Amino acid sequence: MSIPQSAGGPIGSRDDLIRHLADGAKSRSEWRVGTEHEKFVYDLRTHKPLAYDGRPGIRSLLEGMRRFGWEPVEEGGNIIGLVQNGASLSLEPGGQFELSGAALRSVHETCGELDTHQRQLREVCGEIGAGVIGLGFAPTWSMEETHQMPKGRYAIMRRYMPKVGGYGLEMMFRTCTVQVNLDYSSEADMVKKFRVGLALQPIATALFANSPFREGRPNGFLSYRSHIWTDVDNARAGMLPFVFEEGMSFERYVDYALDVPMYFVFRDGKYIDVAGRSFRDFLARRIPELKAVAPTMNDWADHLTTIFPEVRLKRFLEMRGADGGAWRRICGLPALWVGLYYDQTALDAAYDLVKDWSAEERQQLRDSVPTLAFRAPFRRHTVRDLAHEMLEIASAGLRRRAALDSMGSSEDGFLAPLRELVDRGYTRAEELLKRFHGEWSGDLAPLFTEYNFL
Repeated sequence: MSIPQSAGGPIGSRDDLIRHLADGAKSRSEWRVGTEHEKFVYDLRTHKPLAYDGRPGIRSLLEGMRRFGWEPVEEGGNIIGLVQNGASLSLEPGGQFELSGAALRSVHETCGELDTHQRQLREVCGEIGAGVIGLGFAPTWSMEETHQMPKGRYAIMRRYMPKVGGYGLEMMFRTCTVQVNLDYSSEADMVKKFRVGLALQPIATALFANSPFREGRPNGFLSYRSHIWTDVDNARAGMLPFVFEEGMSFERYVDYALDVPMYFVFRDGKYIDVAGRSFRDFLARRIPELKAVAPTMNDWADHLTTIFPEVRLKRFLEMRGADGGAWRRICGLPALWVGLYYDQTALDAAYDLVKDWSAEERQQLRDSVPTLAFRAPFRRHTVRDLAHEMLEIASAGLRRRAALDSMGSSEDGFLAPLRELVDRGYTRAEELLKRFHGEWSGDLAPLFTEYNFL
């Protein structure tokens, strides 16, 4: 989740909110790739999550990363994040550690960024005695063992979440995701990409399904993280059927976002709790706690970060369906969506694939994938079949895009780990379950050594 946003001064009218999204449009030459990934950091000795203070601790991790030129972001006297050259390191509510990558020209560059991050983490975590693992849900520890990070927005969310859904605290404190942020050239381009992204997001969820455990035991799902999102806060999550309706536009999304309940307003280094009130009420000065507070574009940008559909629109589009996962597969997510979005022939082919899917079919896919992943049925096929077709379209798009590295290699190579999953026919979650019931004899301790990123 984000650190406070910077987007401008007072809001003159609703048109300013629409213009904020419309101004995100970029020419093709300016399109960039931004990859974000979260992972769990744990004590190598105990396999428990890190508290903020102590050693190993999250504070010591953040302080250690500063040697590489990262500049601190502080709140209430605590370091809560780091920034450098358009990238940031931030904390999720339970101490999950997130790299929000810079907007880069290619998947090659974003993977180079990830490799640099891994080397830096390896050095610092080696000194403090911490490990790092990529999963969609915390595999063994309970809520009581999970520590709350010292960020004001999280205290507000922790109070509000149980009022609006059954899994809000699970989402906050015990999930990790990978997501990719991509550009659009116009309103029409945004709409087409938004529709393709929402329709195919469950296929990406299946490809990255990697959260089969909860508190040391199988939880009955292959992507428990994805299941959690079905009951976090449905006023701000889901498959957004209106995106597929006639007249979808920046204005339509703004009207949706205006009525999504707020969490907070950030002023003078502090968060004001207005959870449950709408941004529309804020603009109309109908919130008593904010009578003397003039809404700004910073507030609007902050609010957009607290909306959690399967694809999120800000000044770019965010693909949000993937579990945290194996290091070598992280780069597969930007490669997948860049291949579909940044080549017009591929985007048209992806749109042709999904354009006649009904809202009921899209929702059925979304509902079945957390449990069945590749085995989920769709018409006369399965999600595995759809994943194969999705990868073929993306692969062709990457080859035509021809963004080559210094050795002359295409971005298409980053899809190889995803092709392996589809070819073998089972997910990372099923791989872990097989080992749990087999060689690990029901003990997840080996998970923390054999799958440590570092």
